[in-house]
Amino acid sequence: MSIEGKIAVVTGGGSGIGRGIATVLAAQGAAVAVWDLNLEGAEQTVAGIREAGGTAIAVGGDAAEATSVAAAVAQTRAELGPVTILVNNAGITESEPFTSLSEDAWDRTIRINLKGPFLVTQALVPDMLAAGWGRIVNISSSSAQNGAPDMAHYASSKGGVIGLTKALAFDFAAKGITVNHVPPGFIDTPLSRKTMDVDAAIPYMPMKRAGTPEDIAYAVAFLASPEASYITGQTLSVNGGRYLF
Repeated sequence: MSIEGKIAVVTGGGSGIGRGIATVLAAQGAAVAVWDLNLEGAEQTVAGIREAGGTAIAVGGDAAEATSVAAAVAQTRAELGPVTILVNNAGITESEPFTSLSEDAWDRTIRINLKGPFLVTQALVPDMLAAGWGRIVNISSSSAQNGAPDMAHYASSKGGVIGLTKALAFDFAAKGITVNHVPPGFIDTPLSRKTMDVDAAIPYMPMKRAGTPEDIAYAVAFLASPEASYITGQTLSVNGGRYLF
């Protein structure tokens, strides 16, 4: 697989899964704009990419706010060029019983996890239409496939990402643009270790290990490649067999 010379944007690329995706795309030849609300985290990702010989820039901003997205797009185009690979990865994970779930928490989760991919995709898809080629990969969640306790807002937001993926796949299938999604299962990241006992959960996994950001990244890299040109609107589940569908 080769994405040499392509320009990619990875939202939420400053840590965890996003950092893994940005690093792998850069290693496979793409110039990567690492977008993150935490600019310092984005800069750390970029430093690692550059140290390995890749090309990347750090872009700070809120992927769920239209003015911020417009500024990030302008910076990316000015420094790297038109974008033809987009990975909508930025998101938040929160847990709260449904009976005490606040309207603010619901709105915050939907805004970041679903409105963000809408805004970023709408801002960047013109580059892909102009090129007659594009790859959009959305990071959804196994929680949207199966449900999850105390995560109605999160599962709903990621279910929306799945629906957005399928709708856009129809919209752009004849334009040389594919749109797919990857729902991670249990991935060992700094965020997951803050919210759960990772080591205690491992024995319950079919593969007896947690996933890594790189496990997600290589799935994304395949969907972003020319070799995946006849795949659109699809789910590539990366969950170590936890959910067998």
